[in-house]
Amino acid sequence: MANAREMVFTRLSDGTLLRREPDGSYRPVASESDRARLDALTDAEIERMAASDPDHPALDDAFWEAASAPAENAEAVTLDSDVLRYFRKEGRGYQNRINAVLRHYMRENERAG
Repeated sequence: MANAREMVFTRLSDGTLLRREPDGSYRPVASESDRARLDALTDAEIERMAASDPDHPALDDAFWEAASAPAENAEAVTLDSDVLRYFRKEGRGYQNRINAVLRHYMRENERAG
């Protein structure tokens, strides 16, 4: 990796992804996503695709019910602001959602040994 060059990206508030060029300027990154195809997917198709993905955790009603259980031994922690912003944008209960995702990760790793 001695010859690897660092690539720096930034995202504008409108979602445009920019890559820093060797001269220090930023240029938009061309998207290779087929947005029209993605927009045409139904919710059922998206759910079916997600369910068939082995890396996608099952976030069904039982998962979220377990997540809403009050914590017995809560502690204050520090999270990166982008992570916190992501969970807060879905509204009330964001702390329960964060705990649910972390608890799911923890249990999956405990099962894996």
